[in-house]
Amino acid sequence: MPKKVKQGTVVSDKMEKTIVVKVAEHKPHKKYKKIMQVTKNYKAHDEANLAGVGDTVEIIESRPVSSQVCWNLSKVIEKAN
Repeated sequence: MPKKVKQGTVVSDKMEKTIVVKVAEHKPHKKYKKIMQVTKNYKAHDEANLAGVGDTVEIIESRPVSSQVCWNLSKVIEKAN
C-alpha cells in the first residue's frame, strides 16, 4: 500500500524537531452536496528544523515517531517571506 502524501502550510514550529502542518481538503456536504473546505492539523517530524511558520511543505506518512507524530517532512515547497 503506498504511503499517503499531503501538502499544507506550517502553523507552528515551536517544538523541537516537530512542526504542525495545516492541510485543507475540499469535500462535499453529506446532505446538501455543496463543496466545503475542511482543514486538519498534522504533526510532522522535521529532523533538521528546516521548515518555518508560513512555509508550504509536503509531508509523507510514516511509522509513529511518538504518540502524536505519524508524518515526516518530505520537502519544503515554498519558503515564507
